[in-house]
Amino acid sequence: MRLVAVCACTVGIAHTYMAQKAIEDECAKRGIDVKVETQGGLGIDNELDEDEVAEADYALLAVDIGIEGEDRFEEKADEGRLLQVGSADVISDAAGVIDRLLEM
Repeated sequence: MRLVAVCACTVGIAHTYMAQKAIEDECAKRGIDVKVETQGGLGIDNELDEDEVAEADYALLAVDIGIEGEDRFEEKADEGRLLQVGSADVISDAAGVIDRLLEM
């Protein structure tokens, strides 16, 4: 199984990277292949290309603001394979968020 995610918080510092770590750690526990793009104070890191998004089984947006390239996820949304939550949701309960995503 493959998951792609984007993390972005309002300031683009702490919560963005805390959410990234929470997603990566939870996916590692479950054996889920994941790539997490961050859109933070330093710009975009680990950018997802359209092929990576298209090939993923699920997409997760852990964001508190609008993100660049949100249109990359339209097809996943149409398929019911996209979950959008706040960064704090992932930080406080990554397991619960991943469970919600996989139940879609």
